[in-house]
Amino acid sequence: MAKTPLHRSEQNQMSNWRSWYRWRQRGLLAVVALPAFLFFLTPLLALVWHVSPNLLTTHALEHETLQAIELSLRTTGISTLMTLIVGTPLAYVLARWRFRGRAILDTLIDLPMVLPPAVAGIALLVTFGRDGWIGSYLRQWGIEIPFTPLAVVLAQTFVAAPFYIKAATASFMRIDVDLEAAAAIDGASPLLVFRYVTLPLASVGLLSGLVMTWARALGEFGATIIFAGNFPGRTQTMPLAIYLGFELDFNVALTLAVILLVVSFAVLLLIKWGLGQRVWMS
Repeated sequence: MAKTPLHRSEQNQMSNWRSWYRWRQRGLLAVVALPAFLFFLTPLLALVWHVSPNLLTTHALEHETLQAIELSLRTTGISTLMTLIVGTPLAYVLARWRFRGRAILDTLIDLPMVLPPAVAGIALLVTFGRDGWIGSYLRQWGIEIPFTPLAVVLAQTFVAAPFYIKAATASFMRIDVDLEAAAAIDGASPLLVFRYVTLPLASVGLLSGLVMTWARALGEFGATIIFAGNFPGRTQTMPLAIYLGFELDFNVALTLAVILLVVSFAVLLLIKWGLGQRVWMS
């Protein structure tokens, strides 16, 4: 039996009902989501509200502040680059190979994300310290890592790299291996397949992981203060400068916190916008 077509009035009524239902659903979702949104937004607004423009410009141009900003940007850039170089092969191995002990390796990579930062700092100290497993041998060659800018980079990399490795592993796993196999059949070497097939397909996930890694490195505090110390102009990053400012002058801590907030938000927003444009164009 053929279905009777709906009259125009019935179609309009059905369309109005669907539209009303969608708006009601969105309204309910907005009400339910509002508490969490306000929970994250309110402290940030309170932080910005308590810093006047005069206070911001006064402390932002101080020599120690500029040193902390420069050191933070330089060390996080290096640690992110190190993560990209060292973490990408490891992520590809985790995504493509199935071997005994893989679950243990994957769990070990997760550990720095859940360990207290102080534990990470102590672990790095007993490894690269003067009497550490590796540090004792480096000392024979006149190389000392603790309480140097290199220690800052290692601390940031240790706690932040897992964010990239996990994101990169998930990205590689989503790639259809038949595409890589097709390129290999056409005569491409494994390196060329990885360069021209695998990396472009996984690029959005890799960039997202790098963003998370950079953001985590920028906010690193606990491992850095134990392993690298808090020496202005040498190992004092922005989070450490905020900690010192909190002890000496709360207005300085407020100013540094706002600067770190603005820098982080601006960089993350630009990168996320770029990733969105890349996804839209692909």
